[in-house]
Amino acid sequence: MTHSFKLITAILILAPMSFFNNALAHHAFAAEFDKEKPVRLIGTVTEMKWANPHAWIYVDVENSDGEVVNWAFETRAANSLIRIGWRPADLPAGTVLEIQGWQARNDSPTASLSAATLPGGRKLFSGTPD
Repeated sequence: MTHSFKLITAILILAPMSFFNNALAHHAFAAEFDKEKPVRLIGTVTEMKWANPHAWIYVDVENSDGEVVNWAFETRAANSLIRIGWRPADLPAGTVLEIQGWQARNDSPTASLSAATLPGGRKLFSGTPD
């Protein structure tokens, strides 16, 4: 066997495995979030993490007891958000948002974001579980 043949064979075997690993790392909506647990919250952005396969928005929300809870909202992938109109400058820390989404099945302060409304009324959409 020549060196180039071995290299091509290795690439053909290993390349599909990298795609398989990415597929395993990703999860279905229903595995983590519950369509029957919609949330609508108002809070202040503490951080926006632009990442793939999901970007995350962290928001401080005051609960009914006056306690501030930091919620984590999962969105689409960063590159997908940019394609639908989101920009990194849209959500600096301190931005007040009205957020709609679906809570995590484990009842933690984690949710899948459907939409976020900025103070001026502009809506940023992330999608629906369907």
